[in-house]
Amino acid sequence: MGKIAFVFAGQGSQYPGMGKDFYETYPAAAEIFDLAERIRPGTLQQCFAGTKEELAVTENTQPCLFAVDLAVAEALAMKGIRAQGVAGFSLGEIPALTFAGAFDKETGFAFVIKRAQEMNRAAEAHDGCMAAVLKLEPRTVEALCAEHKNVWPVNYNSPQQTVAAGDRESMTAFVQRVKEAKGLAMPLNVSGAFHSPHMSGASAAIEKALTEIAYQEPRITVYANVNAMPYPADDAEGKALIAAQVKSPVMWQKTIENMIEDGFDIFVEVGPGKTLSGLIKKITPEVTVYNAENAADAEIVAAALL
Repeated sequence: MGKIAFVFAGQGSQYPGMGKDFYETYPAAAEIFDLAERIRPGTLQQCFAGTKEELAVTENTQPCLFAVDLAVAEALAMKGIRAQGVAGFSLGEIPALTFAGAFDKETGFAFVIKRAQEMNRAAEAHDGCMAAVLKLEPRTVEALCAEHKNVWPVNYNSPQQTVAAGDRESMTAFVQRVKEAKGLAMPLNVSGAFHSPHMSGASAAIEKALTEIAYQEPRITVYANVNAMPYPADDAEGKALIAAQVKSPVMWQKTIENMIEDGFDIFVEVGPGKTLSGLIKKITPEVTVYNAENAADAEIVAAALL
């Protein structure tokens, strides 16, 4: 058996009821949810009984996903599954950093609340949206983005999936060009143009907030969305990456490729959904991929890896 990595689900994977069976089954998961509830009352209700619409609001989505992602990872760790490295997709990078010890749990959760507020504020200042482009290579998507003012490639997910973001009006024309190029553009249910220059204000506010937060060298390797490389030990460098992440493209494909080069061949998606599992399989079929979005999945993963 090679090296095991946990990959933490990002925004868009949320759904009503997520994490409830982990809360009821694993004390380590319940501890995370209870901590989240103490800091942000109502988090449990939103995760376990909130509506799809309620969970789609960025200021709700991010804290709830943080809680679920981290709870699942801690439950797997409690069962004895040891990850040698982690990565998180967009929002998922914050619970990944917390799991790895860059932040303590209280600090990580409080920070994700601030992150969500600032990203929501930036989204409200710009009428932006996002769309996943399928069936076209990244360089083709880049060329199509360049044809339109204020449209950018923002998530490099797999060889045949790149997400674009930008002004709503420009994105409408962009989607038509994707169709003409024989691609498929699928609108994403998000409230803004995340990981684009629209988030510059949020990035600046997050950078300022991080000056008051303690960052420690991660205990295990955390791969950064911004450059697909391990997070540094240095406080200032680590915080710069965290702040830059919200306005920078997510280099997911390169992240997984780099992790494989570093010896990771087992990936466990922690948190709701199977999005990252699907992307990893598209990047390379040569690794083993599991997802753990419910307690039954966790038992399957444990049986396979322990």
